[in-house]
Amino acid sequence: MTRIINTKSKQKYCYEYPRPSVTTDCVIFGFDGFDLNILLVERGIEPFKDQWALPGGFVRMDETTEECARRELAEETGVEDLFLEQLYTFSDVSRDPRGRVITVSYFALIKSTAFNLIGGDDASDAKWFPIDQVPSLAFDHDRILRVAHDRLKGKIKYEPIGFELLEEVFTIPQLLRLYEAILGIQIDRRNFNRKFLKLGILETVENKIEGIAHKSARQFRFDKKKYQALKSHGFNFEI
Repeated sequence: MTRIINTKSKQKYCYEYPRPSVTTDCVIFGFDGFDLNILLVERGIEPFKDQWALPGGFVRMDETTEECARRELAEETGVEDLFLEQLYTFSDVSRDPRGRVITVSYFALIKSTAFNLIGGDDASDAKWFPIDQVPSLAFDHDRILRVAHDRLKGKIKYEPIGFELLEEVFTIPQLLRLYEAILGIQIDRRNFNRKFLKLGILETVENKIEGIAHKSARQFRFDKKKYQALKSHGFNFEI
């Protein structure tokens, strides 16, 4: 049976105007228990060959920007199954030497020790860098990273962060180190201890160890129900 295609109908809503390309870029922060790190890839192709950049790439016609971000992240670094939060759309006219390219950025904060990095696709390498040792990045990725870091520093003041990044049982100094690493400042321990315990989302864990006479540091775990309730409603946690 011959299929007749109405070409006039197909072209009815086709307009002649310049079409920019769309990419996604992923800002993946990693916490290793002491430092805040950023996941970068070494570009294996031009432009900016051999320079470090954020993982990302061009959006295909059959995928959303989030699907593209996940695919590119997996292909270039081997990192998968993350909760990605959309950050910002960067559309400066001259941001990409290849032409008119708009990028939609995403970010996440993960436990960096839980992933094995594998550089792939058009990335010759993938590596964690301490946030204060990041090299000059390709394209406008320095700016994207600054915006993401500012968003993360603001986020921890209204949403409790830590449940996904610390071990199940942890100490207040370990939680404090997470906040210091993100904010890049030294925080008064007593004030931090008092304010966090007041939130009511920590459970004390008995940590008696046989054969040890001295008292070890108090250990805690997050109360999952209270943590999720506080996370969903938000709060104001001024350091």
